[in-house]
Amino acid sequence: MYSIFLFGIILCIGFKFTAAQSIGVSYGLNGNNLPSKQETVDLLKSNGIGRVRIYSPAPEIFEAFKGSNIELIVDAGEALQAIGSDPNAANNWVNTNIKPYAQDVKFKYIIVGNEVHPGDAVAQYVFPSMQNIHNALSSANLLDQIKVSTAIDLSLLGQSYPPSAGAFSQSAIGYVQQIINFLVPNGSPFLANIYPYFAYAGDQKDITLEYALFTQQGNNSVGYQNLFDAMLDATYAALEKIGGNNLTIVVTESGWPSFGGVGASDENAKLFYQNLINHVNVGTPKKPNQPIEAYLFALFDENLKPGPETERHFGLFHPDKSPKYGLSFK
Repeated sequence: MYSIFLFGIILCIGFKFTAAQSIGVSYGLNGNNLPSKQETVDLLKSNGIGRVRIYSPAPEIFEAFKGSNIELIVDAGEALQAIGSDPNAANNWVNTNIKPYAQDVKFKYIIVGNEVHPGDAVAQYVFPSMQNIHNALSSANLLDQIKVSTAIDLSLLGQSYPPSAGAFSQSAIGYVQQIINFLVPNGSPFLANIYPYFAYAGDQKDITLEYALFTQQGNNSVGYQNLFDAMLDATYAALEKIGGNNLTIVVTESGWPSFGGVGASDENAKLFYQNLINHVNVGTPKKPNQPIEAYLFALFDENLKPGPETERHFGLFHPDKSPKYGLSFK
């Protein structure tokens, strides 16, 4: 989520939670004032949140999630280079972090690399890491339970408007093609972090706040009522152009900050989260009536997170577990 995606030129309340099977949350730990892992799991359960993404494996997290019936996405974190370089390292990673807990924790996906760009030093390890973790899961008899993928940000798109013309940049095609070549035969989803906030903040001339917050009335010239759908469908179009026609995209991060930048406020964040939750079962113009599996970023404000001020204000809850927006997750 650290890259600001300039989406290109795009024309531009209380509720009951109705998409429990589609919405999850991201659970980061970059704070010195966060509740315990068990308190966090209790908070998730009490709010009916059934899907969670974590960014690094840890025994105390897995112990807390045991028996919770919450589906868990686990990032491989800093182990990417080691896992991609050595199949034995992948086996050790799975045998240490996944296999001992797999009977009691509902692991769903393992993410090998988050927002890696083709020019990054670790990019060469993403494809072999996916293969090695896949093989390690196979050896552990866990492939029926867990899929392997990687998460991109939309800066890898070279064209995004209109959404039907979405295409990966020339510099990214080879990198993404390798990913697709792994995902398609293994039935794994394509993972993408999609942030209308950063697109809006980077291009207020062409993107209206209403379009980014799902509050624009009526279609624009290409039939889109909100920026989230346009970004997601542009990614689908880009995948189709390089052989990913049958892939499903899981939105592994999407959020809006409450402080620290243009358009960042409690009011706007609440609108975005509420409207996204309401929207995920509707589908997009390209995929109508197809529920979107999406993960809200993030569970808590994280006061130690590096980067711009906005990075520390994406939480749905304050660190004391009190809700920021009064959202109902039931």
